[in-house]
Amino acid sequence: MQTPSALERLIEALRCLPSVGPKSAQRMAYHLLQRDRASALNLAQSLNTALEVIHHCHKCNNFSEAEICDLCAAGKRDASLLCVVEMPTDLLMMEQTHSYSGMYFVLMGRLSPLDGIGPKEIHLDRLLKRAQDGEVEEIILATNYTVEGEATAHYVGELLKVRGLKVSRIARGLPMGGEIEHVDVGTLAQAMMERRSIK
Repeated sequence: MQTPSALERLIEALRCLPSVGPKSAQRMAYHLLQRDRASALNLAQSLNTALEVIHHCHKCNNFSEAEICDLCAAGKRDASLLCVVEMPTDLLMMEQTHSYSGMYFVLMGRLSPLDGIGPKEIHLDRLLKRAQDGEVEEIILATNYTVEGEATAHYVGELLKVRGLKVSRIARGLPMGGEIEHVDVGTLAQAMMERRSIK
């Protein structure tokens, strides 16, 4: 059997990226080799450096070069609140709202038995330890409103509640600036069920 060429190995390696199929990987490989070798070298070196120096923060599980990330080390955040998100990108979105000043825990995924992702793969042991550190008073589940995100929130919520911890879930409903006629019926129904009194 013939050993794959360096080009074939590069194309196959690029396919590990989300939403990159065989044709896209092939185009990327050709572009990097033919038109932008300097960027290809920079990409390879940056990826290698990142793999060497980036680890998980011991407190929030987010990516960090230090043992404790900058956000956890800041000391100005409300340690009684712990917001659980699926991915680092979700944490960044939460931070952009400027409406939350507590701490975080990043699961680095969501439960998905069909994909082989169980409690161990999303670091639930570390979350339980963090949630029971004596400082946390409320855990806010901010997983996505997908089937997997809902299942994760339910599973994590039950684990935390049986330990006597206060658990809440982010609300869902109409988007800011959204018009009712353009919203899907599921979102509208949820907004109606989660309505609240005007004070």
